[in-house]
Amino acid sequence: MMPGDAEHEFRNIIYTFYRRYGRSFPWRDTRDSYRILVSELMLQQTQTERVVAKYPEFLHRFPDFASLAHSPLKEILAAWQGLGYNRRALALKRVAEIIVNEYQEQLPLSEEKLLALPGIGRASAGAILAFAGNLPAVFLETNIRRVFLYFFFADQSWVLDDELLPLVEQTLDRSRPREWYYALMDYGAFLRSEPVNPNRKSVRFRKQPPFSGSDRQVRGRVLKMLLQSSHRSPRELSRESGLSLERVVRNLEKMECEGIVVKRSCRFSIP
Repeated sequence: MMPGDAEHEFRNIIYTFYRRYGRSFPWRDTRDSYRILVSELMLQQTQTERVVAKYPEFLHRFPDFASLAHSPLKEILAAWQGLGYNRRALALKRVAEIIVNEYQEQLPLSEEKLLALPGIGRASAGAILAFAGNLPAVFLETNIRRVFLYFFFADQSWVLDDELLPLVEQTLDRSRPREWYYALMDYGAFLRSEPVNPNRKSVRFRKQPPFSGSDRQVRGRVLKMLLQSSHRSPRELSRESGLSLERVVRNLEKMECEGIVVKRSCRFSIP
């Protein structure tokens, strides 16, 4: 635990930076839990610039839980194109179905209930509670983690989140959790320009493998082809994409297990 004066100084540094350099995003201009949920799932492992480009278009097509729940997955995936990690789009549709069927189209602002929903982990649940409900949730995500590692673990490495979370809780501005977390995230984004990424000190740090040639790229190409024309055989997809049949089949099988594609008579389509 840090002394009170150090806590006050830390908070003052973060807020001073935020008042001068705070970023503006469309999902920060709403308190609507649906819109905040959409932004949180979009932002998982995706740069804010790409989300900014897709977010308004997606909300125009699917403005609420009911419209998303009742739309075919194929339409949702088509609107999701460009964001990657398409399992998030499937998770979002499943969340919408649960909210419509079980919660009268009202997202529950309870950590326990949020964590029970598909695609929502502790970071997303905490962000939803803070940003939609202005509730003093305690959570970590990439930018927040970077701030605490930079300020409090300069001479350490292999730092556990369990070492960071007590500091997150102690320094949390409980009167303004929404604004405080925005400020932390913006300071963390600024710290990306540091010569050495502070997140390298975390046990959770993993360098993202190259996209080119990865299974993620294969899945993206296969999905794009199925969005254009369904009921394709693996051989057709392999021939038209220039990918090996083995890679196409392996990734189609994964996508089938996840529920992104369905197989009928040796042909695949998006439900």
